[in-house]
Amino acid sequence: MSSAGTASDIAFRTLTHNEPVTSQRRAPQGQRPTLDKVAARAGVGRGTVSRVINGSAHVSPKAREAVERAISELGYVPNLAARSLVTRRTEAVALVVSESEARVFGEPFFAGIVRGISSTLVDTHLQLWLAMAQSAEERERVEHHLTPQHVDGVMLLSLHDDDPLPALVQQRGLPMVLGGRPAHQLDSAGSPGPDAGWYVDVDNTGGARQAVTHLLASGRRTVATITGPQDMGAGVARLAGYRDAHHDHGQTVDPALIEHGDYSYDSGVAAMRLLLQRRPDIDAVFAAADLMAAGALRTLRESGRRVPDDVAVVGFDDSGVARQTDPTLTTVRQPIEEMGREMAQLLVTRISGSQPDRPSLILDANLVIRESA
Repeated sequence: MSSAGTASDIAFRTLTHNEPVTSQRRAPQGQRPTLDKVAARAGVGRGTVSRVINGSAHVSPKAREAVERAISELGYVPNLAARSLVTRRTEAVALVVSESEARVFGEPFFAGIVRGISSTLVDTHLQLWLAMAQSAEERERVEHHLTPQHVDGVMLLSLHDDDPLPALVQQRGLPMVLGGRPAHQLDSAGSPGPDAGWYVDVDNTGGARQAVTHLLASGRRTVATITGPQDMGAGVARLAGYRDAHHDHGQTVDPALIEHGDYSYDSGVAAMRLLLQRRPDIDAVFAAADLMAAGALRTLRESGRRVPDDVAVVGFDDSGVARQTDPTLTTVRQPIEEMGREMAQLLVTRISGSQPDRPSLILDANLVIRESA
């Protein structure tokens, strides 16, 4: 990853550079190869070389192979600035995460999303820019870059309901894909409305329902939850799944068994303390993120409760954290890298002007049973 300046100096980070065809060799100084030289070496016309560089499908396999071989042999590097004037493309897309830098680089979820996106873009001409947009200064820099002159499309992740970026990107006419859905687009059951737009999400409601159903079916009677933020789609949907499981078992939900967190370890510690103060008879807890579940395990251990003998614990994510806790964490697996891959693929489709099979995708979430429940 390259950057100019320190982490606090810049919002945008270049994560991958995937030029259309670049050389492993450098031409001698003063002898930079030209488009005409590539055409002569390949034995084709200048227009054919241009079409190959610009990714046109109207080139025969034989001609394409000859041009790519000539580019490699000569060490030709396309002039991307000139190319963008012709194609009106920047060859860049942005992933904007509405969280702090500490969270983006400290929580496994975001790393998985970036890996998934990068694995899709490696087969394209597009380079990925990562931006954090939490503070006013970061947001101002991000808004400056989210224009057709800087990027061909935008992926937005970890959106909160007061986030102005979706409307801004839409107003500027940029192709956009959401990672997850904002809370205001979900109904009381955690389902998307008819105008939720282009997005990739996980079945958060169904995953949470599986987790709490597992706890209730195993004989637990006082099941608490540590929710995610309620101004985020995943937080709303996972709480809806918690409620659904109780209703399926003919039980009412006690508000005293619900405490809110922000997906972080520290919020899991604090929320579990509050829950135990209100309801010391808790015998199970569903935390809407593995990091919060790990924090809850710490509080339970400090309070003298044994897991799972006294209190069973289930998380959500199936991140590396789930296999490192003691006891290991029963959790809901969401396919994080697949989510990133599908976001990137949907955005590439939008940029190309093609019509996808469907503008939205909801991925399955599945319960993984380990030692904690």
